[in-house]
Amino acid sequence: MQTEIDTLSVRLGQLLLARQGWLATAESCTGGLLAGAVTAIAGSSAWFEQGWVTYSNGAKHAQLAVSKETLKQFGAVSKEVAQEMAAGVLAKSLPATLALTTTGIAGPGGGSADKPVGLVWFGFAQRLPSGIIVHASSQVFAGDRTAVRHASVAFALRSACELLKS
Repeated sequence: MQTEIDTLSVRLGQLLLARQGWLATAESCTGGLLAGAVTAIAGSSAWFEQGWVTYSNGAKHAQLAVSKETLKQFGAVSKEVAQEMAAGVLAKSLPATLALTTTGIAGPGGGSADKPVGLVWFGFAQRLPSGIIVHASSQVFAGDRTAVRHASVAFALRSACELLKS
């Protein structure tokens, strides 16, 4: 998995450099692993701006302006929160052209029938000349806490590369 994450991180950096883009991240369930993966790449200071670990709802609200109403209505692990996190990243990081966010249930506990262990929502926001585009997607990953977190990082990186290629 680590080789894949390294390869994806390098590829994302190449795509951002080619577009003169900047990445910023906000993470909950991955706890900084996404930012750690990209900053492990030599030269990432040319395309990585900053990252937040907003593990609690209070941090999501205070640092990224995720609304308390959204958190209450949908819960931290939701499409709506992932999207608000991504929009908040671009609002707080003016040089960033791409925001990646993660919020999920890494386990081993904390899951429910509606939100099982392994469910992770990903937020993506792009700053384009035409404006900001925000969307989200989810995945349910199998395995223990470590496997879910690493699979989440790989998915976020792979999705960001696909987004920049389109």
